[in-house]
Amino acid sequence: MSSHSREVYDADHELFRQTVQSFLKSEVAPYDDEWEKRGLVDRSLFRKAGEAGLLMFATPEAYGGAGIDDWRFSAIVDEEFGRAGYASAGLSLALQNDVVGPYMLDLTDDDQKERWLPGMTSGELVGAIAMTEPGTGSDLAGIATRAVRDGDHYVLNGSKTFISNGQNADLVVVAARTSDDKHRGLTLLVVERGMPGFERGRNLEKLGLHGQDTSELHFTNVRVPVANRLGDEGRGFFQLVRNLPQERLSLAVTAVSAAEGVLARTMEYVKERQAFGQPIGTFQHSRFLLAELHTEVDIARVFIDHCVGLHARGELTAVQAAKAKWWSSELQVRVADRCLQLHGGYGYMREYPVSRAYTDARIQTIYGGTTEIMKEIIGRDLGL
Repeated sequence: MSSHSREVYDADHELFRQTVQSFLKSEVAPYDDEWEKRGLVDRSLFRKAGEAGLLMFATPEAYGGAGIDDWRFSAIVDEEFGRAGYASAGLSLALQNDVVGPYMLDLTDDDQKERWLPGMTSGELVGAIAMTEPGTGSDLAGIATRAVRDGDHYVLNGSKTFISNGQNADLVVVAARTSDDKHRGLTLLVVERGMPGFERGRNLEKLGLHGQDTSELHFTNVRVPVANRLGDEGRGFFQLVRNLPQERLSLAVTAVSAAEGVLARTMEYVKERQAFGQPIGTFQHSRFLLAELHTEVDIARVFIDHCVGLHARGELTAVQAAKAKWWSSELQVRVADRCLQLHGGYGYMREYPVSRAYTDARIQTIYGGTTEIMKEIIGRDLGL
């Protein structure tokens, strides 16, 4: 689907899209393979993205931002990285913009804004959020990491796992338990690089997203100043839940764009690749399969664009975000799988982008809330 027929974006957005595309060509394409091999995107990616104006659009001008409270600019960054197949680098920036950014913009006091927003916006500071624990997965109420108040500090103990940007992060928003109340017992604390007792475990080896540093984090008697608390004590659960729809929509936007990208590259391949004296795309099976995939991706695109429009107006519900997230991520996995099949044996080779599209896609139905949790949210909303 061409961006020109899409109603959710206007001329300013499409101009910005060109900025993102040229950024991808000059600052991502030449380095992406190296990042994948190292298991880490270089910190310079964040600084260059900041310079190009791709980070934290809503940061007020006083703190070095553009002061544009329009999530569609963020969505365009997600889309273009997704479509180009740069999933690791794209996720790194999406975490800064769509996941950690809102906590830093919406929950900070003036002093915290002054300390953190300029660096987050310029890319000098990298953010991460630490919710998941070795034993909890999607269950926020099961968080066991504890923070005990001691004068002007909290003493933080516990471990987190699967933390994206875990090695690069300078500021980690940690969900910690400050009381035993299931929902009113969580508090968000910002742990800063270099605080004594804050240690990073290994950079985890994953099936895909090899350039994305996903880590274990350990907190041993870390003294976190009360001045690093986001909002009031005990409000963490509600703060997390409030931001999850945006995180899920961000993943959905990336999913549909990634599906579009792998489909476009596969179309080129099936027109060139010959078998039995004709291009493989001309076989009825290939033609029908590609007709199905194109139709499904177009339908998903229309729904996701609708959700982006709703979110830009502040009207997106948690249920709509859950529908968008599970449907588009499952579709991305299916499209990548079928496109790999059309490549035959070459599809299994790392040098073909489709193999990476396949392995990078697989996490999408899991993180940000699994497909099963999304269906649970929708099912409950149906009164079941």
